[in-house]
Amino acid sequence: MKPQLDDLQSTGARRNKVVSAAEAVRLIHDGDTVATGGFIGIGFAEEIAVALESRFLQSQAEAGLGSPKNLTLIYAAGQGDGKTRGLNHLGHAGLVRRVIGGHWGLVPTLQELAINNLIEAYNLPQGVITHLFRDIAAGKPGTLTHVGLDTFVDPLHGGGKINARTTEDLVRRMHIDGRDYLFYQALPIQVGIIRATTADPFGNLSMEREALTLEALAIAMAAHNSGGIVIAQVERLAEANTLHSRNIKIPGVLVDAVVLASNPSYHMQTFSEAYNPAYSGEIRVPVNLMEPMPLCERKVIARRAALELKPDSVVNLGIGMPEGVAAVAAEERLFDLLTLTAEPGVIGGIPAGGLSFGAAVNAQAVIDQPSQFDFYDGGGLDVAVLGLAQADAQGNLNVSKFNGRLSGAGGFINISQNAKKVVFVGTFTAGRLQLQITNGQLDILVEGSQHKFVQQVEHRTFSAREAIQRGRQILYVTERCVLRLTGSVEHPALELMEIAPGVDLQRDVLAQMDFVPLISPHLKIMESGLFRPEPMGLRDRLLAAAAAVSHAAAPPTL
Repeated sequence: MKPQLDDLQSTGARRNKVVSAAEAVRLIHDGDTVATGGFIGIGFAEEIAVALESRFLQSQAEAGLGSPKNLTLIYAAGQGDGKTRGLNHLGHAGLVRRVIGGHWGLVPTLQELAINNLIEAYNLPQGVITHLFRDIAAGKPGTLTHVGLDTFVDPLHGGGKINARTTEDLVRRMHIDGRDYLFYQALPIQVGIIRATTADPFGNLSMEREALTLEALAIAMAAHNSGGIVIAQVERLAEANTLHSRNIKIPGVLVDAVVLASNPSYHMQTFSEAYNPAYSGEIRVPVNLMEPMPLCERKVIARRAALELKPDSVVNLGIGMPEGVAAVAAEERLFDLLTLTAEPGVIGGIPAGGLSFGAAVNAQAVIDQPSQFDFYDGGGLDVAVLGLAQADAQGNLNVSKFNGRLSGAGGFINISQNAKKVVFVGTFTAGRLQLQITNGQLDILVEGSQHKFVQQVEHRTFSAREAIQRGRQILYVTERCVLRLTGSVEHPALELMEIAPGVDLQRDVLAQMDFVPLISPHLKIMESGLFRPEPMGLRDRLLAAAAAVSHAAAPPTL
């Protein structure tokens, strides 16, 4: 049953849904399951989160018991700045009882509660959670998918549980028509918290100034069809019946309360930019104004990853090190030859970085996040470039949990499991690593103190066995060498393919690994152009490759 809304303003036969943030969060009850939308800071309802935190802390100070308490929080993408904003407002003992999150790295306050065993905590794939919202809306019992098999979300490896306090199984294996799948259990959602740009008094929402549309519609439908409520934050109000029906992203029948942001800092387009008209498609910016990346190990790695691109490829770039591929693509004038995408829904254009990651300038289209993951999960990506934090002797990767630090998987599992080719990128070692690139060679001045190629990963975010079984091509690209996944499903292994000029195989590569990889009989030196300041001429290479493919496909002439 919905919370009572009779105390909210009424106009004629239809209720005016505009309320303050403080009034809106009073509709949240103890024990509710709350779903929030957002991607880092994009589309996150900051003012509502601030009001919810204030209500809890004030009631805790006055009565000794905070309210609302014991909430279950479910969210797909990371929603925070790594400090105090976003879901960090909800990181108070007693406020949340259980958290089901796609990514934890940007919410240290929630992360601390999970690590200290103060809450029940799950990490499930970002794309799965966006699909779960949609399946909850449709009244389905859960989400059935191959995504997550043989990773830490598989019940064989923990079922996504993060700590000892977390015991309930939310994921189970199912065998259907000779194949294994994972079934992620649905749950009713009592409160959906979303964000848009403009609302009319009846709760119709448009998103013309938002960088992304995300999973807002799926959350709103899930909460409404669960008998719950939907609270939406906007930056401006429109007169009734003035929003064009084709511009409405969330119809008012799904929305119970509208909060007008009282402070511009609570409705920034991203957590690093108040408003960039290029992110919302208001303008297109000239790409030739982008500054080239200076020659460094990051550029070497990005260049080597870019060599795996083909004409007309559909590509996903992860956050962090993979963002360098976009800079290389700009310098080499490749954007018209490729389609770069980002998991929250961007198709085409140039991905933004840092706390604006997820947005893009000059995008061809912006679609809802659940639909983007439909495309990804079905094999729509030709190439994915993702971060390499830790790899093991079998080729498994860990990017989600290290020495008690919980980052979470985000969209990594969906993307790495389903792209036709995956290029993992990162430095070969970590911690105090110092490098120098001169005269087309790599010099290691100070070796990193931490090995990234270990005997066995602590947390399996990527399954080598699953990749081999699905016929995926997997590369591991570092500044000093390139490896590939080889072997069989029963015996996956890494093979060393290339080493950098100036690098000693034994001292700089093998001695810095906790296992001995296979070494290709055709081991070669990485291209010297990767280590030189001038552009590599990648545009001409891609055009030549496209011409060769076209010529090979042409029918013979008589």
